[in-house]
Amino acid sequence: MPQKIRIGKIATLLAMLDEDEYSSFEPMFDEVDTCLGKVGSMNMQKVISAVETAVKRSGLIEEGIYRETHALYHTIVEALEGVTRGQLAIGETMRTVGLRFAVVRGRPYEEEKEGEWIAVAFYGTIGAPIKGLEHEALGLGINHI
Repeated sequence: MPQKIRIGKIATLLAMLDEDEYSSFEPMFDEVDTCLGKVGSMNMQKVISAVETAVKRSGLIEEGIYRETHALYHTIVEALEGVTRGQLAIGETMRTVGLRFAVVRGRPYEEEKEGEWIAVAFYGTIGAPIKGLEHEALGLGINHI
């Protein structure tokens, strides 16, 4: 089934681009709804909550609709697995993250019945809670709504 837009690619680009770089890619972002933010923490729950709060405040998902919140949660966790290399722990393992995130909602398939999907991308750093001892990390999650 052919895809018409690449929500994962768009989310990853948005998470990685600096603000002054957005304009070069802006036409690509017109076909989707987006939410951007930043979070830094040693607490996984704070990372998840920061993304959920930003997305709900932006209106990207409808807060009272369970399937939308559920899809977002699983997409965040999948993206965090990439950042944490499959070990969903940060503070417990003496790691901290400083991440930019992008959430993209759109219709990646030409077939209308495939519905809307959501992508979450994280880009930033992970490492020991000592300035300068972290390295880059990237994670992407995609789920249907």
